Amino acid sequence: MEKNLKKPWTLVKKGAEANLYLTDWYGEKVIVKKRVPKLYRVGELDRKLGTYRTTHEAENLFLARRFGVPTPVVLSVENSKNIIIMEFIDGQRVKEALEVMNEQRRGGVCKQIGFLVGRLHRNKMIHGDLTSSNMIIADGEKIFFIDFGLSFYSDEPEDMGVDLHLLKRALYSTHHNFAEECFDEVKNGYKEALGDKSADKVFRKAQQIERRGRYFIERNVL
Repeated sequence: MEKNLKKPWTLVKKGAEANLYLTDWYGEKVIVKKRVPKLYRVGELDRKLGTYRTTHEAENLFLARRFGVPTPVVLSVENSKNIIIMEFIDGQRVKEALEVMNEQRRGGVCKQIGFLVGRLHRNKMIHGDLTSSNMIIADGEKIFFIDFGLSFYSDEPEDMGVDLHLLKRALYSTHHNFAEECFDEVKNGYKEALGDKSADKVFRKAQQIERRGRYFIERNVL
Protein backbone atom coordinates (compact mmCIF):
# COMPACT_ATOMS: atom_id res chain seq x y z
CA MET A 1 0.00 0.00 0.00
CA GLU A 2 2.88 2.40 0.70
CA LYS A 3 3.75 2.50 -3.01
CA ASN A 4 0.38 4.21 -3.63
CA LEU A 5 1.32 7.09 -1.34
CA LYS A 6 2.51 10.03 -3.39
CA LYS A 7 5.86 11.62 -2.65
CA PRO A 8 6.93 13.91 -1.12
CA TRP A 9 5.43 13.43 2.32
CA THR A 10 4.98 16.64 4.28
CA LEU A 11 6.08 16.30 7.89
CA VAL A 12 3.23 17.47 10.14
CA LYS A 13 4.54 16.41 13.53
CA LYS A 14 7.78 14.89 14.74
CA GLY A 15 7.36 12.80 17.87
CA ALA A 16 9.47 10.63 20.14
CA GLU A 17 7.65 7.46 19.08
CA ALA A 18 6.37 8.30 15.61
CA ASN A 19 6.24 10.95 12.89
CA LEU A 20 3.10 12.18 11.16
CA TYR A 21 3.09 13.01 7.46
CA LEU A 22 0.47 14.54 5.16
CA THR A 23 0.31 13.06 1.68
CA ASP A 24 -2.02 11.81 -1.07
CA TRP A 25 -3.40 8.26 -1.29
CA TYR A 26 -5.67 7.28 -4.17
CA GLY A 27 -6.49 10.95 -4.73
CA GLU A 28 -7.39 11.69 -1.10
CA LYS A 29 -5.44 13.57 1.56
CA VAL A 30 -4.30 11.21 4.29
CA ILE A 31 -2.15 11.20 7.38
CA VAL A 32 0.62 8.62 7.56
CA LYS A 33 1.83 7.70 11.04
CA LYS A 34 5.21 6.00 10.88
CA ARG A 35 6.92 4.71 14.00
CA VAL A 36 10.52 5.71 14.52
CA PRO A 37 13.03 2.85 15.06
CA LYS A 38 14.75 2.97 18.45
CA LEU A 39 18.45 2.31 17.91
CA TYR A 40 19.07 1.65 21.62
CA ARG A 41 16.84 -1.43 21.45
CA VAL A 42 17.86 -4.82 20.11
CA GLY A 43 16.71 -4.89 16.49
CA GLU A 44 14.32 -7.82 16.75
CA LEU A 45 12.76 -6.49 19.96
CA ASP A 46 12.28 -3.07 18.39
CA ARG A 47 10.57 -4.59 15.36
CA LYS A 48 8.22 -6.68 17.50
CA LEU A 49 7.33 -3.75 19.73
CA GLY A 50 6.75 -1.52 16.71
CA THR A 51 4.48 -4.09 15.08
CA TYR A 52 2.50 -4.63 18.26
CA ARG A 53 2.04 -0.92 18.97
CA THR A 54 1.07 -0.16 15.37
CA THR A 55 -1.58 -2.90 15.37
CA HIS A 56 -2.76 -1.97 18.86
CA GLU A 57 -3.23 1.70 18.00
CA ALA A 58 -5.08 0.96 14.76
CA GLU A 59 -7.44 -1.40 16.61
CA ASN A 60 -8.16 1.14 19.33
CA LEU A 61 -8.81 3.93 16.82
CA PHE A 62 -11.40 1.65 15.25
CA LEU A 63 -12.92 0.54 18.57
CA ALA A 64 -13.15 4.10 19.89
CA ARG A 65 -15.36 4.92 16.91
CA ARG A 66 -17.58 1.96 17.79
CA PHE A 67 -17.87 3.40 21.31
CA GLY A 68 -19.15 6.65 19.81
CA VAL A 69 -15.93 8.66 20.01
CA PRO A 70 -14.96 10.28 16.68
CA THR A 71 -11.48 9.31 15.49
CA PRO A 72 -9.76 9.35 12.08
CA VAL A 73 -10.81 6.39 9.94
CA VAL A 74 -7.98 3.85 9.60
CA LEU A 75 -7.55 3.16 5.88
CA SER A 76 -4.61 0.77 5.91
CA VAL A 77 -2.06 -0.74 8.28
CA GLU A 78 1.39 -1.95 7.18
CA ASN A 79 2.83 -3.87 10.10
CA SER A 80 6.07 -4.69 8.33
CA LYS A 81 6.87 -0.96 8.10
CA ASN A 82 5.02 0.18 11.24
CA ILE A 83 2.76 2.47 9.23
CA ILE A 84 -0.85 3.51 9.77
CA ILE A 85 -2.60 5.33 6.93
CA MET A 86 -5.61 7.23 8.19
CA GLU A 87 -8.15 9.83 7.25
CA PHE A 88 -6.99 13.45 7.27
CA ILE A 89 -9.19 15.52 9.58
CA ASP A 90 -9.38 19.05 8.24
CA GLY A 91 -9.71 21.04 11.43
CA GLN A 92 -7.89 22.80 14.24
CA ARG A 93 -6.29 21.39 17.35
CA VAL A 94 -8.42 22.05 20.40
CA LYS A 95 -5.31 23.49 22.07
CA GLU A 96 -5.39 26.48 19.69
CA ALA A 97 -9.15 26.58 19.13
CA LEU A 98 -10.00 27.14 22.81
CA GLU A 99 -7.93 30.33 22.83
CA VAL A 100 -10.14 32.10 20.28
CA MET A 101 -13.57 30.88 21.43
CA ASN A 102 -16.03 32.90 23.47
CA GLU A 103 -16.93 31.62 26.93
CA GLN A 104 -20.20 29.97 25.92
CA ARG A 105 -18.76 28.06 22.97
CA ARG A 106 -15.68 27.06 24.95
CA GLY A 107 -17.88 25.64 27.69
CA GLY A 108 -19.86 23.58 25.18
CA VAL A 109 -16.70 22.18 23.60
CA CYS A 110 -15.21 21.23 26.98
CA LYS A 111 -18.43 19.55 28.05
CA GLN A 112 -18.40 17.55 24.82
CA ILE A 113 -14.78 16.53 25.49
CA GLY A 114 -15.74 15.29 28.95
CA PHE A 115 -18.66 13.34 27.51
CA LEU A 116 -16.40 11.64 24.96
CA VAL A 117 -13.80 10.77 27.60
CA GLY A 118 -16.65 9.28 29.62
CA ARG A 119 -17.66 7.14 26.67
CA LEU A 120 -14.12 5.78 26.40
CA HIS A 121 -13.96 5.03 30.11
CA ARG A 122 -17.44 3.48 30.14
CA ASN A 123 -16.02 0.98 27.66
CA LYS A 124 -12.84 0.51 29.74
CA MET A 125 -10.56 2.27 27.24
CA ILE A 126 -7.89 4.57 28.66
CA HIS A 127 -6.48 7.08 26.18
CA GLY A 128 -3.12 7.43 27.92
CA ASP A 129 -2.14 10.83 26.50
CA LEU A 130 -5.24 12.94 27.01
CA THR A 131 -4.37 16.55 26.17
CA SER A 132 -5.96 19.31 24.10
CA SER A 133 -3.15 18.73 21.58
CA ASN A 134 -4.56 15.27 20.84
CA MET A 135 -8.02 16.51 19.92
CA ILE A 136 -9.15 18.17 16.69
CA ILE A 137 -12.28 20.26 16.26
CA ALA A 138 -13.81 20.08 12.79
CA ASP A 139 -17.15 20.47 11.02
CA GLY A 140 -18.29 23.15 13.43
CA GLU A 141 -18.25 21.57 16.88
CA LYS A 142 -17.28 17.92 16.24
CA ILE A 143 -14.36 16.74 18.36
CA PHE A 144 -12.03 14.03 17.07
CA PHE A 145 -9.64 12.22 19.40
CA ILE A 146 -6.26 11.28 17.94
CA ASP A 147 -3.01 9.56 18.97
CA PHE A 148 -4.01 6.33 20.67
CA GLY A 149 -0.42 5.09 20.78
CA LEU A 150 -0.46 4.84 24.60
CA SER A 151 -4.05 3.62 24.95
CA PHE A 152 -4.93 0.48 26.91
CA TYR A 153 -7.83 -1.22 28.64
CA SER A 154 -8.66 -0.98 32.33
CA ASP A 155 -11.72 -0.75 34.54
CA GLU A 156 -9.72 0.71 37.43
CA PRO A 157 -10.79 4.19 38.62
CA GLU A 158 -7.08 4.90 39.22
CA ASP A 159 -6.28 4.58 35.50
CA MET A 160 -9.30 6.65 34.53
CA GLY A 161 -8.25 9.22 37.12
CA VAL A 162 -4.80 9.46 35.53
CA ASP A 163 -6.47 10.24 32.17
CA LEU A 164 -8.49 13.07 33.74
CA HIS A 165 -5.49 14.33 35.70
CA LEU A 166 -3.45 14.55 32.49
CA LEU A 167 -6.23 16.51 30.82
CA LYS A 168 -6.59 18.88 33.77
CA ARG A 169 -2.84 19.46 33.90
CA ALA A 170 -2.78 20.18 30.17
CA LEU A 171 -5.63 22.68 30.49
CA TYR A 172 -3.98 24.52 33.39
CA SER A 173 -0.59 24.66 31.68
CA THR A 174 -1.91 25.87 28.32
CA HIS A 175 -5.17 27.67 29.10
CA HIS A 176 -4.60 28.90 32.66
CA ASN A 177 -6.88 31.95 32.26
CA PHE A 178 -9.99 29.80 31.93
CA ALA A 179 -8.77 26.30 32.86
CA GLU A 180 -10.97 25.98 35.94
CA GLU A 181 -14.16 26.73 34.01
CA CYS A 182 -13.07 24.37 31.23
CA PHE A 183 -12.39 21.48 33.58
CA ASP A 184 -15.68 22.02 35.41
CA GLU A 185 -17.45 21.57 32.05
CA VAL A 186 -15.31 18.51 31.28
CA LYS A 187 -16.54 17.01 34.57
CA ASN A 188 -20.15 17.84 33.72
CA GLY A 189 -19.90 16.06 30.38
CA TYR A 190 -18.05 13.14 31.97
CA LYS A 191 -20.86 12.67 34.50
CA GLU A 192 -23.44 12.60 31.71
CA ALA A 193 -21.62 9.74 30.01
CA LEU A 194 -20.60 7.72 33.05
CA GLY A 195 -23.24 8.55 35.66
CA ASP A 196 -22.76 10.49 38.88
CA LYS A 197 -21.72 7.56 41.09
CA SER A 198 -19.03 6.14 38.77
CA ALA A 199 -17.81 9.60 37.79
CA ASP A 200 -17.40 10.67 41.42
CA LYS A 201 -15.18 7.63 42.09
CA VAL A 202 -12.91 8.69 39.22
CA PHE A 203 -12.90 12.33 40.35
CA ARG A 204 -11.78 11.27 43.84
CA LYS A 205 -8.96 9.21 42.32
CA ALA A 206 -7.89 12.12 40.13
CA GLN A 207 -7.75 14.35 43.22
CA GLN A 208 -5.62 11.76 45.05
CA ILE A 209 -3.25 11.57 42.08
CA GLU A 210 -2.97 15.36 42.04
CA ARG A 211 -2.21 15.46 45.77
CA ARG A 212 0.44 12.75 45.41
CA GLY A 213 2.10 14.76 42.66
CA ARG A 214 2.18 17.89 44.80
CA TYR A 215 3.61 15.91 47.73
CA PHE A 216 6.50 14.55 45.66
CA ILE A 217 7.25 17.99 44.21
CA GLU A 218 7.29 19.55 47.70
CA ARG A 219 9.57 16.79 49.02
CA ASN A 220 12.02 17.30 46.15
CA VAL A 221 12.03 21.08 46.65
CA LEU A 222 12.67 20.73 50.37
